[in-house]
Amino acid sequence: MKTATQYGLVGWVMNTPQNTVKGQVQGKESKVKEMKEWLQKTGSPKSKIERSEFKNERTIEKTEFSSFNVRK
Repeated sequence: MKTATQYGLVGWVMNTPQNTVKGQVQGKESKVKEMKEWLQKTGSPKSKIERSEFKNERTIEKTEFSSFNVRK
């Protein structure tokens, strides 16, 4: 995801059979916040955003991923 990389974030995202998106994003707290705002208001060019829900948020000492990937 180009936007996540632009924000310097790592993690993953994937489309689900229910036509939703799930994933995990890690990075600087301020950049994660910017990414969440983008996901809620803009999204990818072909997306139709009806609702956003973020769960299991926590602070981590060190990122667990080295890049950002789209999973299938």
